[in-house]
Amino acid sequence: MTFVSIKTWPHLDHPALVLGLEGWVDAGYAAATAVNALLESAQKELVATFDSDSLLDQRSRRPLLRISNGTHGGLTWPELRLYALTETGGRSLLVLAGPEPDFHWRQWTSEVVALALRLGTEMVVGLGAFPAAVPHTRPVRLTATATSQELAGRTGFLPVTMEVPAGAQAVLEVAFGEAGLPSVGVWARVPHYAAGTPYPEASARLLDELSALTGARIGTGALYEAGAKAKDQLQALISASEEHMAMVRQLELQADAELATPQAALTDLPTGDELAAELERFLREEGREGQGEAGAQGEGGGPGPG
Repeated sequence: MTFVSIKTWPHLDHPALVLGLEGWVDAGYAAATAVNALLESAQKELVATFDSDSLLDQRSRRPLLRISNGTHGGLTWPELRLYALTETGGRSLLVLAGPEPDFHWRQWTSEVVALALRLGTEMVVGLGAFPAAVPHTRPVRLTATATSQELAGRTGFLPVTMEVPAGAQAVLEVAFGEAGLPSVGVWARVPHYAAGTPYPEASARLLDELSALTGARIGTGALYEAGAKAKDQLQALISASEEHMAMVRQLELQADAELATPQAALTDLPTGDELAAELERFLREEGREGQGEAGAQGEGGGPGPG
């Protein structure tokens, strides 16, 4: 069984592959917004699609039916697609976007790696975001997981050891590393109390880091403007509650203390272990919640850290 269908073989310049799969943790819709903005930033070419009937559970990822005046107007099916962006002002970008597969992860991963290698991919960057104990009054900070500590250190990483459920994006990152390609997952830390609403600043920070890692020029001005408006609205809501204001002040103290502490010394801080424990707890609950939702719908797969 083969899942990939090739549409074209583009001419690429030292391409980097960007992973932006939907379905796992994406606080503030940061990664999804970043991928959409990236795809809209330059002319794109469809390189390949993947067999949705074999990879996706249609009961958990249902197609959209358009109805106009009582008449069926057609179905829009969820689909995994690989695009090429060649006019980025730097190296070419391949973008893998769409829903995280529900089935056949191992074989699908092997096909994606093989295709990326055939296209000459030189590095892989995954985008994601998770809720964290950080305040909205401070700039969004990033953390990374990578195939080497040197690569992770370019972005910064949490100096802790933990075990968390893996999304398909993480499986791809590991597989690319095993194939000899440098691979890094970049994660935005979004205030936990804002994780359920759009947080554009996190999307802008992800794209800025993607630009720094790959050399591609990506405009983020509009996202930063939207982020400033979103934070103003959030501040107005929080200001109405002294309890919420006290929480934010405490988070500010923790964030400022972390920023002032050299990364090498963070392992001595209790907050590092607390953050790891909180992140593990959140991801495990996300996994259980996804399984519960699937069971309620039938035999579907729920959200699946990438």
